[in-house]
Amino acid sequence: MQKAISKTHIKKDVKKKTSPLSIETIMAAKKHKAWLYVAKCLASPTRQYPSFNLHEIDAGSEDGDTVVIPGKVLGDGKVSKKIKIVAFSFSASALDKMKEAKVEGAYIIDEIKKNPEAKGVKLLR
Repeated sequence: MQKAISKTHIKKDVKKKTSPLSIETIMAAKKHKAWLYVAKCLASPTRQYPSFNLHEIDAGSEDGDTVVIPGKVLGDGKVSKKIKIVAFSFSASALDKMKEAKVEGAYIIDEIKKNPEAKGVKLLR
């Protein structure tokens, strides 16, 4: 059984953040229950953010998926499926390879604004 995610704990951890983008993303995610796990991940120290290579994302997804990475997307490998990758940040090589493969990319804050209920979203952990 998973441990409950505490909004109070997230709020306390946000006070340690210095990046306005991080703070805005965490606060937006915290408002929606579907995005609460993402808020918890982003409220943790930056060095603990998960990172995924493109080949790992490709292996863990299917055509048409919207895949959320609560961390960084790295450029090792390639994507062969038509998916949308939503992440907190992207490496330059990942962006280039995604553009080559015609894979849509978006930042978490933008996806939260467009899809607050996280419908059709697949979270990679």
